[in-house]
Amino acid sequence: MERENLSAVGLEAIGLRKVYSDGQRELQIFNNLSLKIRKGEGVAILGPSGSGKTTLLNLLSGLDEPSSGQVFLDGVSIHESNPRDKARFINRNIGFIFQFYHLLPEFTALENVMLPVLVSRESSKIPEARKKAEALLEQVGLKDRMKHFPSELSGGEQQRVAIARALIHDPKFLFCDEPTGNLDIRRGEEIAELLKRLFSEQRKTVLIVTHDERIAKMAHRVWNIVKQDWEGKSV
Repeated sequence: MERENLSAVGLEAIGLRKVYSDGQRELQIFNNLSLKIRKGEGVAILGPSGSGKTTLLNLLSGLDEPSSGQVFLDGVSIHESNPRDKARFINRNIGFIFQFYHLLPEFTALENVMLPVLVSRESSKIPEARKKAEALLEQVGLKDRMKHFPSELSGGEQQRVAIARALIHDPKFLFCDEPTGNLDIRRGEEIAELLKRLFSEQRKTVLIVTHDERIAKMAHRVWNIVKQDWEGKSV
């Protein structure tokens, strides 16, 4: 379902509610949450553990389904789409960067970056994807590490491979869950600077869950989640 879209709005959530149930009781994470993020904006989400940061990221990116409410990405209501259309939209428009990299150990850095194209089984796109993957790895400073396996890379290098993989389809939206959480200070600074370039130079809409104040300072906006403040609020 498409919705009339203001040209400046990249992401909009309306009336989001998320409830988990264990059969005996319900845990409400969000209730009637609404927000907007402009295209090309970098937003950092801060908050204590258990406040719902990752849950919010998963709802906004389509990885998780809300109990009620809608999420519009580029004017498309992702949770109202059928599963096939939703998967196709996510694959073409969204990149994910996670704290634990999720690289395949039997694949080289280059092959891991190409993975989203390889799993799509579109063989005609593989030569172009290889060239793009090589360019992305060079962009993130791994020109000489393309043929190395994850076990041969440092944590910072693995995270840069994960970032390159998230960009292989040139997504409009980038969702990041604690991208510097497992890195030392120096490597964390490198990743923070790289993420900043994505929204300041490449104009991607970037949403980052983080405890890292360096990333928060680089973002256009910072949301501090305190659970009770989010129920029924419009951000």
